[in-house]
Amino acid sequence: MTAAATTGAPGVTLADIRAAAARIAGKVRLSPVLEVGPTRTPVLPDARLVLKLDCLQPTGSFKVRGGMNALLSLPEDQVRRGLITASGGNHGLAVAYAARMGGTRAIVYLPTSAPAAKAEKLRAWGAEVVVAGAVFDEAAAVATVRAELEGMTFVHPFAPPSVIAGQGTVGLEIVEQIAQVDTVLVAIGGGGLISGVATAIKALRPGVRVVGIEPEGAPTHHASRAAGGLVTLDAITTVAGTLAPRRTEQINFDLVSAHVDDIVLVSDDAMREAARWLWFECGLAAELSGAAGVAALMTGAVTVRAGSTVCALVCGSGTDGMG
Repeated sequence: MTAAATTGAPGVTLADIRAAAARIAGKVRLSPVLEVGPTRTPVLPDARLVLKLDCLQPTGSFKVRGGMNALLSLPEDQVRRGLITASGGNHGLAVAYAARMGGTRAIVYLPTSAPAAKAEKLRAWGAEVVVAGAVFDEAAAVATVRAELEGMTFVHPFAPPSVIAGQGTVGLEIVEQIAQVDTVLVAIGGGGLISGVATAIKALRPGVRVVGIEPEGAPTHHASRAAGGLVTLDAITTVAGTLAPRRTEQINFDLVSAHVDDIVLVSDDAMREAARWLWFECGLAAELSGAAGVAALMTGAVTVRAGSTVCALVCGSGTDGMG
């Protein structure tokens, strides 16, 4: 499916993303890019590979962008009542970070599949952590009930326009930092990141190819695109918990349908091998999601023309490549 060269699909526009960039400026980091030069085992011997390092954000992932924009978009009375969410880990950390910055409390529901290290890091940021359900969707169902009971604001990890617009600021930076970028590779969980990034990039440079990467064990958007509408997966088999909702939301499906050129699948083993490559060749500690773009190149799931410039977004830090 070819992405539409428009400035926005229902729910989020380039203007929203630019407003988010102004709102969160100074509260998140302008993450650097790294041009991958000579390596022992080159991923793209005939093309230019540039890594966008949002793994260097506070808490270790791009999610702080959406979390901060969501907080700063809320009325003060909602902020005072506190924030609650469900997450595979990274969005929860973003909400905890935003709550700390906003002087309010945060409650994060994690599925049992979330690594213990994520829970420990959440508590270090001052969040109350509750483990419930086997996957994100089950944890979210419990968290929304508590949000209603306690009058707190539930911050969904990928559907709110404020979250999508915040994540889209990555796309603004890519366009500004990488001259003549031809292809941008973005990992997909629920789709908040790629929804925002693709909206920004297609508005500013409609000729740039945007490709999403999902795990074989959680092909949420891949299956939905094939079906022509939202699909709920029967099961999640990937260990990449940050890329593992059973179902996306309509706003994300619409934005991805409008702006993302292709969606490919990679295995957990391929992401793990790519994480090892990032650590060995670049000194970057990435989790599986952060290595998804490189994995797609290493496996041939994504091919690019010789002499082109490819940006792979390293969206989350972790130790998956260091074992």
